[in-house]
Amino acid sequence: MKVFGITGSSGSGKTTLLDQLIPCFVAAGLRVAGVKHTHHGFDPDTPGKDSWRMREAGCANVVLVGARHLTLMRHYPEAVPSPELDDALAVLPADTELVLVEGYKRSDFPKLEVYRPALGRTPLWDEVPGVVAVASDDPAAVAAMTALPVLDLNDPQAVFAFIRDYPDSAR
Repeated sequence: MKVFGITGSSGSGKTTLLDQLIPCFVAAGLRVAGVKHTHHGFDPDTPGKDSWRMREAGCANVVLVGARHLTLMRHYPEAVPSPELDDALAVLPADTELVLVEGYKRSDFPKLEVYRPALGRTPLWDEVPGVVAVASDDPAAVAAMTALPVLDLNDPQAVFAFIRDYPDSAR
């Protein structure tokens, strides 16, 4: 499966770009998965519900199945490091063709940085491994700052084409 990330500072528009890109890849016939990594703790379960009670009783994995969804909740004790990208990829179906990743910016796989100069933040491309291109709302200014390919953030079709044509990075 091809793995490609979208990275950038908070508030730069990563999720908005993904909202525009995912339908493009689906329309192109690809089986797409998304991985969102957050440093903030979260619990998708509801305290008191059966699945929550199973986990609280000691199940390391609980699968919640409904009419149209299947959710795997895997519990990692606090003493265990946070799951890595490969842990997330391992639970995806084998027929997944493209995984779009938001987060895991310190992991080394191909990424596009969403960068808006007007936000006044330092770009990440020099410090984050794997950044292969930049999408910006001010492509001319960013092109003067880097030798990386610079795409117009307001042209999601161009970003789609870049990711689609970028060489596979099978993990």
